[in-house]
Amino acid sequence: MQAVILAAGEGKRMRPLTLEKPKPLIEVNGKPIIEHIIDALPEEIDEVIVVIGYKGHMIQERLGDEYGGRRILYVHQWMPAGTAHALSIARPLLKGRFLFMYGDDIHGAEALKETIKHPYSILAAPHAEPSKFGVIERHEDGTLKQLVEKPANPTSNLVSTGGIMLDERIFDYPAPRHESGEYFLTDPVASLGNDHPIMVIEQPLWIPVGYPEDVGRAEEILRELGR
Repeated sequence: MQAVILAAGEGKRMRPLTLEKPKPLIEVNGKPIIEHIIDALPEEIDEVIVVIGYKGHMIQERLGDEYGGRRILYVHQWMPAGTAHALSIARPLLKGRFLFMYGDDIHGAEALKETIKHPYSILAAPHAEPSKFGVIERHEDGTLKQLVEKPANPTSNLVSTGGIMLDERIFDYPAPRHESGEYFLTDPVASLGNDHPIMVIEQPLWIPVGYPEDVGRAEEILRELGR
């Protein structure tokens, strides 16, 4: 099984930490974020496609062609055009089901294991500022009802954390261009969910690292967990 990790962004919010290296290589407890992500993947995932861009050669040099017993492949996003665009670049390498991940969020392994048990699934967690994320609403059976990218008036505090179990059907659903000029994956995922049940799985350990001050907080959480 494959995973796709988006690791192409400039990490402007993480400056000055990203002036010398890409955000996925920022260390948390002595280990780059992207290695925390790969180490948490289910053992069934034996190939990882990393979408690189800003200072991507540094990620290639760090991970090489194999990391932790998993084959590592790379594709290059040549312009910052959003998550749906980034995933589309990986499309020629995809073979069936895959786990989609962001390259700047640390995840607990148990919930990731749960994602691959379903044909389609999405990890979610409550957040105090849901308008900064993709906001999720669920049906009574726990499947995805609605997913809206960074709404001004969130209808829920449950947000997408990354960690989405997909297959190539996702490419049947176009991503509209947002005002920012980017194409977000939230739109195709929401459309997919209208036709196919997407199980919403709560992720108890989700540590987004979006700003310099998040590094210290992430390290404290991991130390408390003995990691």
